[in-house]
Amino acid sequence: MENAAYIGLSRQMTLRRELDIVANNIANADTTGFKVEQMLVGTELGARARNHAIRPSASFVLDKGVGRDFGQGALQQTSRDLDFGIEGEGVFFTVQTATGPAYTRDGAFTIDDTGRLTTQKGHPVVTDAGELIVNPELGPITVGQDGTITQDGQIVGRLNVVRFDTLSVLEKSGDNLYRNTSNAQPVEATDARIRQGMLEGSNVNTLIEITNLVEINRAYESVTRMIENTNDLSRRAVERLGKVA
Repeated sequence: MENAAYIGLSRQMTLRRELDIVANNIANADTTGFKVEQMLVGTELGARARNHAIRPSASFVLDKGVGRDFGQGALQQTSRDLDFGIEGEGVFFTVQTATGPAYTRDGAFTIDDTGRLTTQKGHPVVTDAGELIVNPELGPITVGQDGTITQDGQIVGRLNVVRFDTLSVLEKSGDNLYRNTSNAQPVEATDARIRQGMLEGSNVNTLIEITNLVEINRAYESVTRMIENTNDLSRRAVERLGKVA
């Protein structure tokens, strides 16, 4: 295979990955707190198919991972007492899972059979006092903009809302959660504002993502034609050399 075909193949591999990412963005356009993602592409030097001492290495297209835009999504009114939207970029609710703390922008909480405030998947929501136990006989809870939780006029806790200096340490772990993959410690997000009865929508711009989808498909088709033309040119060159011989 010619060098151009190898380079084109490396680009096709990243385009397929990019297609998956864009399709996932579109699929999660209505997911609470979802953050849009994009492919990070770089260059990798590699050996040529037929290298020569005086020629440089070939430059291949490299998948450098996924970038995530943690920008604020639009807050949507739900009027549900246990729905909490965060106003502030790069800040998260803290929840406890079986494998340790996790972080989320999805504030659609509920109360389980034991009275604990949890996520929809049953992960306890962390407050300054640990897990929050709600007494249903005292009526609904109220959450202030600073995360302070009151019930029947009494303060019962404060939501643990945090931020990371470097958001790249966060990795998706399913159930709309992120995990800290480093030793970096989160700090209290004192400037964040909690809006009770609201949820944050995704920050996906569907029109842009559909446009990206079309561009990726066209780019893939263009690279495919380039590879086919390169292979056809090599085939015809070999046929002509064979006739001369």
